[in-house]
Amino acid sequence: MTARPLRFFEGQALNYSRVWRASIFSNFLNPVLYLAAMGIGLGSLVDRNQAAEFGGIGYLAWLAPGLLAAAGMQSGASEGSFPVMVGLKWIKTYPAIMNTPLSILDLLLGLLSWIAVRLVMICGIFAAILVLFDAADPGNAVLAVFPAVLTGLAFAAPMAAFASWLEDDTGLTMVFRFGIVPLFLFSGTFFPIEQLPDFLEGLAYATPLFHGVELTRSIALGIESALPTWQHITYLLTVLVIGALLAHHYLTKKLRT
Repeated sequence: MTARPLRFFEGQALNYSRVWRASIFSNFLNPVLYLAAMGIGLGSLVDRNQAAEFGGIGYLAWLAPGLLAAAGMQSGASEGSFPVMVGLKWIKTYPAIMNTPLSILDLLLGLLSWIAVRLVMICGIFAAILVLFDAADPGNAVLAVFPAVLTGLAFAAPMAAFASWLEDDTGLTMVFRFGIVPLFLFSGTFFPIEQLPDFLEGLAYATPLFHGVELTRSIALGIESALPTWQHITYLLTVLVIGALLAHHYLTKKLRT
């Protein structure tokens, strides 16, 4: 990161330093609740009746990497949406930044860099809890953080573009309700997408979360995924780049008019 995007990054870090205590509890609590309820509670029933559906892997171990990738998606989408709306519309820090030497590209690079750091923090905590639950070995859990972070960025950039295009936050609420939640439920996090009807299975293959879940799970468990690793990575990087380009376009329209 060059000096000018670093200035924006430092501003985000300073803001977070004032409120981190409010978020750290949920970062720990959410993984524990998900793993306890779905992995241990439901998982004990699944293991007794449907173990073959998961290749002989215990449901907790199978589920945990999917939840890690989904945590990346949810955090990336959140960090890339409402903070952008806040900066553009509510407290108008982004228009103020345009009166400094920072460019729109500097702002965007600083924003995505900060989101990447936040994702490493969130997914790192989640991975540590996976180890505590004996859902992954430490080495694979560390490696699984990287695809989860990439998944988060693949959502953060398009959400930043969408937030830059919107005039108010109503659209963001709709995206989370009718986009992020269905993806969380039907992209392979909780069950193999082969269990879906054929037309929904095809749609699932086209979602970034499916690729993130498959990539994270294959690394965490040391198993083969539905597609080659390079295809998952290429897909997620493509979504990230397209989202970043669109975010730059819409930020330019908002801040230069």
